[in-house]
Amino acid sequence: MSHIVFLLVPGVHLLDLAGPAQVFSTAAGFGHPYTLSYVAEQPQVTTAQGLPLVAGLDWPELGPGDLIVVPGWRAVTLADAPALGSATLKVLRDHHAGGGTVASVCAGAEALGQAGLLDGRRCTTHHDVQDELARRHPGAVVVRDVLFTADDRVITSAGIASGIDLALHLVATDHGPAAAAQAAREMVVYARRNGHEPQSSAMLRHRSHLDDTVHRAQNLIDARFDRPLPLPALAAAVGVSERTLTRLFGRATGLTPLRYQQTLRLERAQHLISHGATIDAAARSVGFEDPRMLRRLRARTV
Repeated sequence: MSHIVFLLVPGVHLLDLAGPAQVFSTAAGFGHPYTLSYVAEQPQVTTAQGLPLVAGLDWPELGPGDLIVVPGWRAVTLADAPALGSATLKVLRDHHAGGGTVASVCAGAEALGQAGLLDGRRCTTHHDVQDELARRHPGAVVVRDVLFTADDRVITSAGIASGIDLALHLVATDHGPAAAAQAAREMVVYARRNGHEPQSSAMLRHRSHLDDTVHRAQNLIDARFDRPLPLPALAAAVGVSERTLTRLFGRATGLTPLRYQQTLRLERAQHLISHGATIDAAARSVGFEDPRMLRRLRARTV
């Protein structure tokens, strides 16, 4: 089970907190094992928008599979940030040193910097304070104009709505892109990626149509893209002929059902490879019996 702990500081921005919390809560509602907790250095924290929040004072016991998120706060400069106590910064350091993941939204990167977790790592923050973050933490590699960065279990995002992108990325990492796409659709948000990855997942890139039959077929493929799904079975499941499904699918998405499934497999395999998996292992994980198929698809994409 993944325990998600949000560290709340005075002046925390509601959306910096609520966006990622909603993603993990939505994913939990679909059966993924997330538990959410909220911790602060004082029992009540007033948000930047004036809403008082109640948080716990004691940190839960955390393990390598758990996550600490530091949402951003309202401050003209990072130098104006609320001071975090040495005990709190030690929790951040110790959790990461023990194999856990830490993340920040917007100005929350300053807390990770104070804990020494940005040194030698790629990171980002809100565009208004990127230069200041680089000055305050010269050991950090500040990446500008990206939604989020991930480097050695230190995840940082640009701020506000990009905290949702960060959380969707983590859900995809934990449980696969289908889980992230399911949460994104439930929240009615556009699932985006970052850096060298596509700026939108294949699942949502081909969902901007109104054909209910094709959506139902895509739902089945999304859930089972790593398993064989013959066209006759797919067509029967959505109640149309093979020829009709192929025609409707092509008109709505520009792809055949098989090509759509291959696109999902390729995207997931690329993600696994970027996180250290071999091509053979990635191919098996996404359902290719022969790794040569994955190599051909990758070559075709390049």
